[in-house]
Amino acid sequence: MTGQDPTSAVAIDTSRPHPARMYDWYLGGKDNYPVDEEMGRQMLTLDPRVPVMARVNRAFMHRATRWLAGNGVRQFLDIGTGIPTEPNLHQVAQETAPDARVVYCDNDPIVLAHAAALLRGTDEGATEYLQADVRDPDAILEGARKVLDFTRPVALSLIALLHFVPDEDGAHDLVRRLLAELPSGSYLVITHATADFTPEESEAATEKLRAAGVTLALRSRAEFTRFFDGLDLVEPGVEVPHRWHPELGEPVPGQDDGVIPGYGAVARKP
Repeated sequence: MTGQDPTSAVAIDTSRPHPARMYDWYLGGKDNYPVDEEMGRQMLTLDPRVPVMARVNRAFMHRATRWLAGNGVRQFLDIGTGIPTEPNLHQVAQETAPDARVVYCDNDPIVLAHAAALLRGTDEGATEYLQADVRDPDAILEGARKVLDFTRPVALSLIALLHFVPDEDGAHDLVRRLLAELPSGSYLVITHATADFTPEESEAATEKLRAAGVTLALRSRAEFTRFFDGLDLVEPGVEVPHRWHPELGEPVPGQDDGVIPGYGAVARKP
């Protein structure tokens, strides 16, 4: 990986929690700050299964990547990467297809610093990192084009990201803008939190995060499904994440001990 120099990144804001660092804390990582742990613990008081949900999202990403690589996809654009964990998307993809090319993108400088040190891919493939925000799709596409061939299919991966992008920021339009640049045969991969199953806990979580400067836009099944308008959903379609092709990975401990308030799906661009 070449990527940007982590020393050139802007200063890390430790005055308020960041979703990537909270996610790291849920997964048992050490690359977070007291403000992230504090908010993470507040989320656990509302629903102690949040760490299970984080692991379920990671497991979905692993299974979806295996399915895609097994079905011939060799290029991946992963936006909202988060702090690297083992195995990461490029490792899963390159295990099946050593020549797979992967571009990661996140907007937190701490992710950049760790990505530069940890995201090492195969010699045959490519692993690159961009620091950019999903709200700036043009910057993402410009950077990704330096690594990915946009005349060949690309899997656009948005794992546990879009519920941090409110409607006023045009979440559905952003996804359509990114997909518009990708050729036929490309795929869209999304997981998304929802309030459909736990409305009271979800409302409380949304308020706590808003007070800390983090927007949480929980969407219904219908709103989630809209992201795939015009695409062909891969069976079994929109599903609770751990029920999407469970045969492609190991179950997450605790995933069946209560509701997982989210959806996941993979779809192909005709």
